Amino acid sequence: MRILCTNDDGIHAPGLQVVEQIARALSDDVWIVAPELDQSGVSHSLSLNDPLRLREVSPRHFAVRGTPTDCVIMGARHILGDKLPDLVLSGVNKGRNVAEDVVYSGTIAGALEGTILGFPSFALSQEFSIDTRNAPLWETALKFGPDIIRKVIDAGVPRNTVVNVNFPSCMPDDVKGIRITRQGKRNQGFLKIDRRHDGRGNPYFWIGFERAAMMDTPAEGTDLAALAARYVSVTPLRLDRTDEAFSEALAATLK
Repeated sequence: MRILCTNDDGIHAPGLQVVEQIARALSDDVWIVAPELDQSGVSHSLSLNDPLRLREVSPRHFAVRGTPTDCVIMGARHILGDKLPDLVLSGVNKGRNVAEDVVYSGTIAGALEGTILGFPSFALSQEFSIDTRNAPLWETALKFGPDIIRKVIDAGVPRNTVVNVNFPSCMPDDVKGIRITRQGKRNQGFLKIDRRHDGRGNPYFWIGFERAAMMDTPAEGTDLAALAARYVSVTPLRLDRTDEAFSEALAATLK
């Protein structure tokens, strides 16, 4: 099995080493194509107006000056040659990708691009807490990642579905199990604008997150609830975002 790995944290991110270890537990034919620089939050952006610079870091390890989407396309359409990947792994992201994160995440986008190109694809993310922010518990992703991927592949990944896996912020022995979840939703107060001033007194801004708003009790069955209860969250996400129920209502209204 040929595996293409990418991420959004960049070619030198610790989580990329983790995803490579997960991939090597599944196969010895592993290729790494990751962004030259941190691309967190770039979503599914595609570089159309800038050239893609490619750098071979080491054998089968390549850095692309572009987005995670660019990396998957470069890997599948250029670097890997005639033998396409059988599997795409994106991550392991430093921090969870749940709820609205899936819209913004470059990690999710890398896996989505793999799905668009026709390959079974997984997004892998390791949650961290205040205490583990600077030292995420990568051991948890390493322990559970390979077996989850094997079992999902054996079950058969639908052609237009990406599998979003989030590992809880606890040691492997403290994980209570695995839950199949749906995408959660935070309250609308989790985003904030942080206004600051530079050395000349001119204002500038950071987009930030309200931790209190993010700590609301999540709905049962969601990715948020699973992680809060120390379960690995596995969420199948579909490429087709059509709202079927509303489409039927509109058909009746606009006919």
